[in-house]
Amino acid sequence: MPEGIERGWALFAHCFTCGKNNLAAVRIARSLASMGIGVLRFDFRGLGDSEGSFAESSLALNVHDLVAAADAMAAARMAPDLLIGHSLGGSAMLAAAGRIASARAVATIAAPFDVAHVLRLLDPVGLARLAAEEQSMVKVSGRPMVVSKAFVEDLDAHDQGARIAALHRPLLLLHAPHDRTVDIENATRIFLAARHPKSFVSLDGADHLLSRREDAEHVAQLIAAWASRYLPEAPAARPATAHAEAEETGLGKFQLALRSGGSRWLADEPTTAGGLGSGPTPYDLLSSALAACTTMTLRHHADSKGWPVTRIRTAVNHRKDKALSPPDVFSRRIAIDGAIDPVQRAQLIEIARRCPVHRTLAQGVSFDPAQEEPPP
Repeated sequence: MPEGIERGWALFAHCFTCGKNNLAAVRIARSLASMGIGVLRFDFRGLGDSEGSFAESSLALNVHDLVAAADAMAAARMAPDLLIGHSLGGSAMLAAAGRIASARAVATIAAPFDVAHVLRLLDPVGLARLAAEEQSMVKVSGRPMVVSKAFVEDLDAHDQGARIAALHRPLLLLHAPHDRTVDIENATRIFLAARHPKSFVSLDGADHLLSRREDAEHVAQLIAAWASRYLPEAPAARPATAHAEAEETGLGKFQLALRSGGSRWLADEPTTAGGLGSGPTPYDLLSSALAACTTMTLRHHADSKGWPVTRIRTAVNHRKDKALSPPDVFSRRIAIDGAIDPVQRAQLIEIARRCPVHRTLAQGVSFDPAQEEPPP
């Protein structure tokens, strides 16, 4: 989900046999989300958590999956503005783009121009068997997988040049000049086939899978900056009706979408309590509030005194102790870096007990019963 101001939505197609949890896919999606662009990444059929058989897959079916995913996003009011594809996923996205009406721009990463290029990743012996067999165990980049003759034949049925020429979308090509899996000439051919507006960025030093974190994050930053002029205008800030809002996502029993302070994130319960474990628990959030308030309060005090405090870290834990009243117990561990003397350090620890959230928890609160139910 997008953090901060929502700038748009993207659909991501992973590389050949990689899956949605491929490091590059995860890192790019998370980086884009941190910049306000929500991302859906999913497994193509027969891979990862998706049903179906990889042996029965084809580029045509991958395109069908992408269109279906875009339709599902639109139904959830998250219609994709930006389409992103990595390697063969980039080729599939170029083929699907014309059928996704909401798409405003397309970005590909290390995509082959000729989709039959993927046959180079199949071992020659296994590939040769497909001439006489409908399916065969073939090593794909060294990993054994069942591949069908129909998959191979389908690769020859796609005229990518014509599709790219008829794309009618702004196109960004990202490709490493020393890519050993899909050589840079593929980017040249895509670029020449495409009409303007089109852009190309050479990912110097990167490999095909963007296995280094810094390369994946660099790609995300490039895509976000390039796409910003094609994304819809950021929605006007909604009037602040509450300091925090929680809404069920419909996924799992407890998963919630939270909004607060202009940011969005998830809350959940651990799997042991029937949740998905996809976010902090309510008590985690309460502990985080105390940790944040403590750290901010100490920073304000240290700066007002001119003390050389370089970094402050606060760790908070919460537990229930039925032998005590009240039974909720918070413990706090504060680490303060900097050249301060013992007296200054002791004063900061004392100041921690005066942070607003600490006082709220210690003094207790009141609830306005009139606001418990929405007005009729």
